[in-house]
Amino acid sequence: MPRIRGFIRSGRRRTAAIAALVAGSTVLSGPNPAWAGGAPTPSVPVARIDWSQCVPGSEFDCATVKVPLDYSKPGGRTIELAVVRRAATDPGRRIGTLFFNPGGPGGPGTVQMPQNYESFPREVRERFDIVSWDPRGIGNSTAMNCFTSPEEAAEWNASKPAGFPVGAKERTATFAAYKDLARRCEQRDPELLRHVSTSDTARDLDRLRQAVGDAQLTYLGISYGTILAATYANLFPDKVRAMVLDGNWDPQAWTNHGFDNHPRLTSFLRLGSDRSGAATVDKFLSLCGATTTARCAFSAGSPAATRDKFDRLMQRLRKHPVGAWTYAATVDSIMNGLYVVHPGWTDLAGRLQDLWQGRVPEPSPPPPPPAIPNPNPYVGEEQPTSVLCGDSPNPRDPGLYEALEEGAAASGGEAGRHWTWATAGCTYWPLSPDHYRGPWNKPTAHPLLVIGNAYDPSTPGSAARAMARELGDARLLNLTGVGHTALLNPSSCIRAHESRYLIDGILPPAGTTCRQQDTPPFTTPRPSGGIATGGGGMAGTAS
Repeated sequence: MPRIRGFIRSGRRRTAAIAALVAGSTVLSGPNPAWAGGAPTPSVPVARIDWSQCVPGSEFDCATVKVPLDYSKPGGRTIELAVVRRAATDPGRRIGTLFFNPGGPGGPGTVQMPQNYESFPREVRERFDIVSWDPRGIGNSTAMNCFTSPEEAAEWNASKPAGFPVGAKERTATFAAYKDLARRCEQRDPELLRHVSTSDTARDLDRLRQAVGDAQLTYLGISYGTILAATYANLFPDKVRAMVLDGNWDPQAWTNHGFDNHPRLTSFLRLGSDRSGAATVDKFLSLCGATTTARCAFSAGSPAATRDKFDRLMQRLRKHPVGAWTYAATVDSIMNGLYVVHPGWTDLAGRLQDLWQGRVPEPSPPPPPPAIPNPNPYVGEEQPTSVLCGDSPNPRDPGLYEALEEGAAASGGEAGRHWTWATAGCTYWPLSPDHYRGPWNKPTAHPLLVIGNAYDPSTPGSAARAMARELGDARLLNLTGVGHTALLNPSSCIRAHESRYLIDGILPPAGTTCRQQDTPPFTTPRPSGGIATGGGGMAGTAS
């Protein structure tokens, strides 16, 4: 089993190394595609993070860090990043800091890391401070907000159909709403709009790494957090200590193979989310039908009968919504509900059964707010849209979407329709001037660990295999499980490999597959203490 070289285990040696690093630390940003062939990115001084308890009685510390809006102009406008930390629970054996990105794009880490803290392996919580942040443009950081009031934002949101458009009238309303949103955002803060790219966030992450005093980065990213990881690893390859990529995006699919012009497919159809989503829906119906209604309320007694029941429900909802539960809104709820097995799959089965019987489903209770100053920041649709659409090419012709939807539905059913429309907001969105298009294969100081799940409604196993191939030095770890990411759907096998890798640098043997999760669907979950929220600001849309 390969071992990462150069790990510092002595507390005294580590303290000396940190002191030397912080004393004269500057950002040495990686190459910016917009400045290819020009001068290197200017250096920016880095200061220590001034942590304080988030709120009285909280186990988490909070801070605000200023970073340049534009790294090519370090003396210009600055923006703020909201940061949260949970200190290592065994400080005497502390290794350093593990940075966490919860996905999205648009996931506010200051909210989702505390909510999911117990999902990290115990050994990792003991040995690392776990730090997350709201990326630029998101949540409690300097955020994209293209409306003057919550009422105005709600009015805009109500101007388009829930889920995705069905029929010409709804398609027209959808594209009109997104054209209006792009106009509002360009008027509201055009500077910020053009500097919320993943490469900007990767540079922010390197500043945060230096600010906590780590010579190299230790990181765990899920979903969108994997493309952030790949970008960081190729902008700062010598700064990689250990990086776990869980629920991967294929970097070539993300960038349209490096070409900005005339993408034939949307980001998530290129990624294969439609096919992976369809396979996960089918797995849900098969497992539901194979058990009793006591365990899965929507079961019709067999997998085949349950699939038939599902098809008939979808057909019925097209003509006869149940309250606000239209066909498209229900599909959106299905895809979101598949992300986290416990309690998501059981709750989803209950909602489908309610709709089958003509009842309006009761909303699922939200997770309890974490003990931070603002646990419910504004996370409007413009926030994930500004990152996704600025980075990843999508069709600019509204007239293409109907044909794309029908093509995706032919192979992916409801999941195909859902994922086709996930990037409709990109039709009028400006590309970021600093998007990263590769290469993805720069040799890194240490190898990366890539995790892929067999039945993921968002990120297919094929994307994990592609990520492992594209990176300069990576090891693929497979999971034969269900749900979006192994972090949110725990497997003791995955956790053991993650812990060995993050703590000691030991990679799993090539070809390793973890065969099961701790608690299969429609069984009683084992207590874990974690609360999973489902992938960030675009849960069910990107994440």
